[in-house]
This record gives sequence, structure tokens and C-alpha cells, in this order.
Amino acid sequence: MGQPTHAQNWWRSAVIYQVYVRSFADGDGDGTGDLAGVRAKLPYLAELGVNALWFNPWYLSPMKDGGYDVADYRVIDPAFGTLAEAEKLIAEAKELGIRTLVDIVPNHVSDQHPWFRAALAAGPERELFHFRPGRGEHGELPPNDWPSQFAGSAEPVWTRLPDGTWYLHLFTPEQPDLNWAHPAVRQEHEEILRFWFERGVAGVRIDSAALLAKDPDLPDFVEGRDPHPYVDRDELHDIYRSWRTVADAYDGIFVGEVWLPDTERFARYLRPDELHTAFNFSFLSCPWDAGRLRTSIDETLAEHAPVGAPATWVLCNHDVTRTVTRYGRADTGFDFATKAFGTPTDLALGTRRARAAALLSLALPGAVYLYQGEELGLPEAEIPRDRIQDPMHFRSGGTDPGRDGCRVPLPWTAGAPYAGFGGEPWLPQPNGWSAYAADLQAADPGSMLSLYRAALRIRPEFGDGPLTWLPAPEGVLAFARPGQEGRLLCVVNLADAPADLPAHSRLLLGSGPPDPQGRLPKDTAVWLRG
Repeated sequence: MGQPTHAQNWWRSAVIYQVYVRSFADGDGDGTGDLAGVRAKLPYLAELGVNALWFNPWYLSPMKDGGYDVADYRVIDPAFGTLAEAEKLIAEAKELGIRTLVDIVPNHVSDQHPWFRAALAAGPERELFHFRPGRGEHGELPPNDWPSQFAGSAEPVWTRLPDGTWYLHLFTPEQPDLNWAHPAVRQEHEEILRFWFERGVAGVRIDSAALLAKDPDLPDFVEGRDPHPYVDRDELHDIYRSWRTVADAYDGIFVGEVWLPDTERFARYLRPDELHTAFNFSFLSCPWDAGRLRTSIDETLAEHAPVGAPATWVLCNHDVTRTVTRYGRADTGFDFATKAFGTPTDLALGTRRARAAALLSLALPGAVYLYQGEELGLPEAEIPRDRIQDPMHFRSGGTDPGRDGCRVPLPWTAGAPYAGFGGEPWLPQPNGWSAYAADLQAADPGSMLSLYRAALRIRPEFGDGPLTWLPAPEGVLAFARPGQEGRLLCVVNLADAPADLPAHSRLLLGSGPPDPQGRLPKDTAVWLRG
């Protein structure tokens, strides 16, 4: 067998742009983003320079959790368009050299899924879920005490039906968990994979990839028990080996959402016959601190090395506080538990750091995921309480602002109504949102968009070579990577004072200008040719 070609290995160093369709662009003017809107913006995405698009779920859904409650994987939700439009979008993107990844949510389905509706009617489909009698004298207590994945231990993961039985949902009651010990569940999902691969998608992102398998006894939760009753169980690996066989038949790839603190167990998912890549949440949640960032980078590369898998780097996604806002706060890390209304933010500081972080992440070996609007430097929006839609807010009793702040519809045209998004957006755009519009930024060589475009043009020069740390003052990150025309350097100054640059022949790109003495200012990054 010959060596894999560059085209087959595209995913090892790709820049993949995350599209949250509902907020990307509205093609029909109803206030909800749709596939027509995405198709109209494909030239913009091609000019940006991304290699692939990852779409959050676009399937038929009651939208109780932003589309992660899927009623039918073979139907596009009418709010977004049709299956024929999705096929056109996949094909048109491919003509521009952009691949497509879709999102699969295998842990659960919507309570409107045909299987669950039949299960509610006491049909044999109950075997496809986790139905159990309750505990207590009259079955009035849940079958076990598992904590919710969605809103903390105070939320129940069992819902009782009128007939007295209970069903399991690690997330909301509208998202019943599937029973992955049943062969029909496995068969259905392998057929779903084939369905989308046959329509031209290049890969699949797997939501909550470590949660599918459950201890068949459904025992009470005991902190520290190994194996865990529903996280990272060994049965998962057989499931993903079967999936890999499907993907290999289509040259498709997988990226898993795997939150695991144990690096050795994390790496198991990336063995050559399982998933191709997995999201790197350590880097995403890391504060703006040189030592912490270097540790995160080193640990990420080390945990991927034994299985030969590329690392992934991401600063933001549809669930977390936008980078510009996070880096402008006293606490620059990210933790769901610390989200709160009214957190003081210095957007100028956050923007300067986000520009530097963009060059840092894009210079690292591996693949990069870019969430829509990051290239525009969008801040987190504070949504009026009466307009919040995210269930995370309501299930917290109103204390958590939820995730809507990073999902506000994008600004495209400064002079147009609703900043060119389309109709009146499903989430309100803040005052001044037009100042971030793509058309303004495209004409400004100093904008965030211009920085990202320049970085993505240069980035292929870094290739797929290793990273070597260089001597640097405290608070400064400096590393070299072999480039196509000699060594390339990335230097990021997180210290309190300007830093001298290492010897170099040329400045390729900077997140900000050098100071009058040619030094690198605080919260600034540069790419240099060595």
C-alpha cells in the first residue's frame, strides 16, 4: 500500500470553519440563518482561506437545544432549507476547494423522534432507550442518582411517565438517551453515516462522544468509581472501530467531542482504527498566561504523539464565551460554572489579545477550528433576559446567562438593516454591531478579518512539521517550525514589558506593530522567517 497523499491527509493541518447556520446568514429574510445564506457567502469563506466547514446540526428538530435534539437525520429542518439545498451546498463548497463536515449527536435523540414517540406508546422501541421502574414504595423515586450533564447535579436525569416508568436523559427531558447496547441503534447510526458520506461530506463531528455507553445495571453514581457508569466506557471503542470502517470506505474523517482529564484514556480514541481527531478543550479553556499556555500546548502534543494523531486547536465555539470578551476580563480562562451576568470587560484589551492568540493557534502543528465571527473579532453579546432562548439559562434558575451571547447573528454589511444578516434576527444584535461588519473590515488592512485572511494565506508554509521551543524571557512564548523555505518562528509576548525579537530575516505578519525600538509589545504576536 502506498503512502497517503496530501489530499488524503488534508485534515491533519486543516483550518475548519464552524458554521452555526441559524446565526450565519439569512437568505430568505425570515430572521433565521439558512442554507441559502451560507451558499451566498461561500465566496467570502473561500477568500478567507478555510479548508472545510463544520456545520452544527441542520437536521429536523424542535430546537429545544439548538438542534442537538434531532428528530430525523435524513431531513433538513425547514427553517434551514431542504436536503436538495444541502446537497447543492456540499457540491458548491467542494468546487471552491472547501470540504464539509456534519454533526452527529449519537448519545440521544429528540423526544419527537419516531422511535421515542413509539416508545411512549409502550411499543418495543422502549428497548432502544433506557426505561426503568422507579425506586421507593410506589416507584416515585428515580431509578438512580446520576447528575445531569446539562446543568449540574441539581437537575434530574430521569423523567417519569404517566404509566409510572422513568426514562433517562443526561441532558434535557426532550433529549432521551439511546441504548447503545441494542444492535438496532448501532445499525441506524452506521446507516446515517453512509447517508451523509454518500452526499459528499468529508467528515463527521461526534457530539458528546464519550457518553454513549452506559453500565447496563445503571448503578448509583459514586465519585471516583472506575469504570464510570456512563463516561468513557470501554464499550465505546468497539462502536468507533465499526464507524471507522464506514468512514474509510468513503475516505471520510471523524472529530470527536471528548472531554477527558486522563490523557492516556483520551489518546485511546485516536488510535489508527478509531477517530481521526478530537477537540482540544484544554487549550480552549486556558487563561491568557504564558506558562499555562505552554503547558497546554506541550501536554496536547504529548498526548497525541503516541497514536500519531494531529492535535486540534480552538479558541471559541458555539458553547463558550467569545475570545475577545474572555481575554478582556480579569479571569481569562473559561469555565461554565463561572459564567455570570455583568462581568466587567475591557474589549480593547481582549481584542489585542485575541489577535495575538489567533497567530499563536494558527502557527501550532495540527488542525485549527475557527468559530464563525471570530475572524471579525466579535465580542460576546449580553442578551436581554426576556430574549434569552438557551435552555442552559432556564435550567440554572436564571443565574447562568447561557450560550446565546456567542450565537448572535453575524454582521455582514454596515449600511444594511440588521447589519446585512437578513430579516430581523432571531437573537437581537447589540447596538454598534455594524461596526464589526465584514464589508467594513474587508476594506481595512488593520482589521481582524484582514489579519485572519493574511494568516491563512501564510499558514500553509508551516507545513506539518514539529514544534521546537526557543529561549525566551519569562512571559514570552517563542517557537520554531520547519517551513517550506526555511525555519519559521512564532513569538507571543504575554509579559508586562516589550520583548526583543529573536534573530530573523523577515517579519511575515504581526498582530500589531512593533514599538519604536523594534521590540514586540505586550499582548502581541509575530510570525518571522528565521
